[in-house]
Amino acid sequence: MWPFSRKGSSGFSSSSTAEQVTEGIDGTGLTAIVTGASSGIGTETSRVLALRGVHVIMGVRNMLAAKDVKEKILKEIPSAKVDAMELDLGSMESVKKFASAFKSSGLPLNILINNAGIMACPFSLSKDKIELQFATNHIGHFLLTNLLLDTIEKTSRESKKEGRIVNVSSEAHRFAYSEGIRFNKINDESSYNNWRAYGQSKLANILHANELTRRLKEDGVDISANSLHPGTITTNLFRHNSAVNGLINVIGKLVLKNVQQGAATTCYVALHPQVKGISGKYFSDSNVANTTAQGTDADLAKKLWDFSMNLTK
Repeated sequence: MWPFSRKGSSGFSSSSTAEQVTEGIDGTGLTAIVTGASSGIGTETSRVLALRGVHVIMGVRNMLAAKDVKEKILKEIPSAKVDAMELDLGSMESVKKFASAFKSSGLPLNILINNAGIMACPFSLSKDKIELQFATNHIGHFLLTNLLLDTIEKTSRESKKEGRIVNVSSEAHRFAYSEGIRFNKINDESSYNNWRAYGQSKLANILHANELTRRLKEDGVDISANSLHPGTITTNLFRHNSAVNGLINVIGKLVLKNVQQGAATTCYVALHPQVKGISGKYFSDSNVANTTAQGTDADLAKKLWDFSMNLTK
């Protein structure tokens, strides 16, 4: 994949793998939550964090699949600390249950990786009657982050280590609806476009990290919040589009990232010392990158925050 890819200022490129970008980093004593960890880059992110000594809590819908992932990781890394807890980001009740169970465990929380996502699915509503992509990709993670923020703050204060919140977004944020976030038409089926709705939810991930950064800085806490594009990867995110899926299986191996490369930027932003003190940025190929103008619109980010708070009340 991309044998000609150029390294950015971080020393890494699009062909760098998650293991390469975390080489020599000791994550012992850190605890991370990874949502959507039972497949694709979520699984590889969990494996590599565990390899570096991080205690990984996999937040997953499919506990059976998570059991398989955990067994595979432990087979490769017998000393790995990996646990799975049930989490459906499309249900606020499930998010609240997960957060409550995690807090009851008494575990610290250094890193929250909001990775789970669905892509370009046909129109449907979540259990809370919110368009499913917006609900799963943004609202579920927004609520989860808010519910766990005090735990991340406490851990950061007690451990004197920076807490990190990582939102897995996508370059697809460039293809959101023209107005960016359709506050008045979130559930409008008649004008729904599956790819633009996906782009909207990924733009929301970026804006969420940006507004969160502003608030964390205001509160003077040592927690960063960043977003990233993992790269276009051959994962089952494309399951709702058979034509795209078929094409990817044929030519994907030539031009797309594999899962090891796909998880690299997430692991870099979550663990690398180079990222310390950096917040409210968007990363791609393990380097700081640019978003659209909407991706840096502070007013849009604030409006989305208020809108999301109302939806999650």
